[in-house]
Amino acid sequence: MPDSKPKFKVPRIGFHAPIKGGLHNALLVARDTGCDTLQIFSRNPRGWAAKPLTAADAALFRKVRRETKITPVAIHCNYLVNLAAADELLLKKSRNSFREELQRAILLGADYLVVHPGSARGSCEADGINTCIASIKIGCRRLDLGKLRILLENTAGQGECIGHRFEHLRSIMDGCPKIPLGVCFDTAHAFTAGYDIREEDGLEALIVKLQRTVKTRNVRAIHFNDSRAPYNSRVDRHWHIGEGHIGAEALRRVARHPKLAHAAFILETPYDDPRADLQNLNMLRSFVDNGDA
Repeated sequence: MPDSKPKFKVPRIGFHAPIKGGLHNALLVARDTGCDTLQIFSRNPRGWAAKPLTAADAALFRKVRRETKITPVAIHCNYLVNLAAADELLLKKSRNSFREELQRAILLGADYLVVHPGSARGSCEADGINTCIASIKIGCRRLDLGKLRILLENTAGQGECIGHRFEHLRSIMDGCPKIPLGVCFDTAHAFTAGYDIREEDGLEALIVKLQRTVKTRNVRAIHFNDSRAPYNSRVDRHWHIGEGHIGAEALRRVARHPKLAHAAFILETPYDDPRADLQNLNMLRSFVDNGDA
């Protein structure tokens, strides 16, 4: 008799690729390492000023993307943006920079712009959530996003960051009903925020939580990382797959969970050795290969 067991759907996998040599070069690096998807910064992630993105740059990126067939493409917002800032000057700069990130993502034809909801330092959690909602609306005002979807990334919760509970992300999504929002689920952030995914029942509890809040179908990308920081520590420290506090077997279950197979799995592990990305990619690939095993 034929096997009635449903076939495992292999997710698309990739990593955060360097943009040295031009944004288009990240696509070539991804292709040459056997990736299906990738994430990049579209500019310097640690400064307010950004080198202008020319029409020629964007055209080359789109051309190479068609040739490499890498999809989806995610752009990570720069690190300085704080959409929940209580400080008025920081909030203004963050909103301007976020809008610029949106414009660059649209020009490049990206599928996703990943952004952290921000820190509510100086105010309360509820005010931080409301400020984030207003920031997203202001950033998107009069922009044609096209196919671009903004992905809210869950946080570890350090520094009074909002987004460490999925209820926060749900509230932001509810507050922006006319803007295409989704979720980028970071495994390390969830773990250190208090979601214990080391055992199977803990992962299932998290899947239930995702479904009840943001809906698993809205989880479009997964930052697939082990954690150098311990459980519930509220510390954001990504680590190599299988070498951290989450562990290989737990991460294997995440990679093979049928409720997450539609999402793009993107490594954000430390780049402390030229071989590191390949080792982590091979580990992730081993989790999803032999899908019926």
